[in-house]
Amino acid sequence: MHFFKRVFVSTVAAALAMVGAPGAGLARGFNPGPMVNGYSGSFSVTVTNSQHSNWTGCLMLEQGGEATFVLDSQKYHGSYTILNSTFVATVEAQGYSQNAGFLFIGRAERGKIGAGAFEDVYGGSDFDSGDLAFGAKGSC
Repeated sequence: MHFFKRVFVSTVAAALAMVGAPGAGLARGFNPGPMVNGYSGSFSVTVTNSQHSNWTGCLMLEQGGEATFVLDSQKYHGSYTILNSTFVATVEAQGYSQNAGFLFIGRAERGKIGAGAFEDVYGGSDFDSGDLAFGAKGSC
């Protein structure tokens, strides 16, 4: 399963790199499409089996595809979309003068987001990853 997660995360990260980050897409008028309807709200997100740290934060999703991630009172902003029943959110993070961000991936069905994978990227490379669990809508 760990190998599958790495391949899946790498594939999604490569796809996002080819089409541009969703956050940048919002600035150019990116339309996340009707699939994001029904996913607005706040979801607790818990990372486990991470090399550097395990934690729980809050991912807040807005109707138009904008996302805000809160961890230890620090806010990060980005966007999300649903692609073929797969939830993908990217948020920009401070990377010590490097491009950095968080990638959240999970199964999306009927307004619920299932377990998936988390990726922490610094300077375009994998820094950390882990298993990702989403709480119910309104859980934070």
